Amino acid sequence: RITVPEDRTELTIGTRGSKLALWQSEWVKSRLLETFPGCSVELEVIKTTGDKITDVPLAKVGGKGLFVKEIEEALLAGRVDLAVHSMKDMPTELPPGLCIGAVPMRENPRDALVSRSNMAFPDLPRSARVGTSSLRRASQILHIRPDIEIVPLRGNIDTRLRKLDTGDMDAVILAAAGLLRLGFEKRITQYLDTSIMLPAVAQGALCIETRENDGAVAMVKPLNHDGTHTAIIAERAFLKRLEGGCQVPMAAFAQIDGQTISIRGLVADVDGKTVVQSTVSGPCRAAADLGTRLAEDLLQQGAKQILETLTGQGA
Repeated sequence: RITVPEDRTELTIGTRGSKLALWQSEWVKSRLLETFPGCSVELEVIKTTGDKITDVPLAKVGGKGLFVKEIEEALLAGRVDLAVHSMKDMPTELPPGLCIGAVPMRENPRDALVSRSNMAFPDLPRSARVGTSSLRRASQILHIRPDIEIVPLRGNIDTRLRKLDTGDMDAVILAAAGLLRLGFEKRITQYLDTSIMLPAVAQGALCIETRENDGAVAMVKPLNHDGTHTAIIAERAFLKRLEGGCQVPMAAFAQIDGQTISIRGLVADVDGKTVVQSTVSGPCRAAADLGTRLAEDLLQQGAKQILETLTGQGA
């Protein structure tokens, strides 16, 4: 247990209002109360642009920070003391005055298949209908199984599972982390190996965002997991070099073994016909440089043409 800083006996966490976001913020709250038992922690629910637009695929909405901007504004204004986000929602550039205070240990980063008939991915029938609005997931599915029909699917985890149960779909693909956090482990038919489905950058990781030079920075530091943070630095450096948003199917996943980090990344076209991928490895201390180098490798191998086609500009 650590003594509460004198200027910080009360903390307010800014969070989205979805079940998953609230679970994540309650988890951070409980860790803070364990570490600082003399502190009180409250949640403030903030509706983001991404929460308000529910009927359009995110790739068509465009823009960065759809699920974080309003929460960051509250943080900068002093309405909240820290924010808890899914790290994959975080833009690679933070507003001046804000910083990533801590990255807790990552949950399972893989994607999960949930199928109505309990069929694994290879066993899905020809022309099976699979629900996802992620271009990253869709392109990797179509690369392996071009016969599959992709069904656009937005909404929180409950909504997506309900649409699977009541709609005309054979399966949906969701992040394993969200299903596990909300107690839906029994719904998972198959964890998709990263050789089949490379995860989104930072999938399964949380971001605790704070103001720079604020007492909350020291308070959240004990929640940081060094290995996860290092992996996320590599993956986000890859994303930053490619200026990746929702409009381009791209993925990256870093793994650490001792003092060595390996990061695999890919960029694909929307129909999955072209997938460019590579892996780089090196010392953990060079995580950011390795992520950038991986992006450069992919650009030289053909990712530059894909980016130019999909966004109208090169990286």
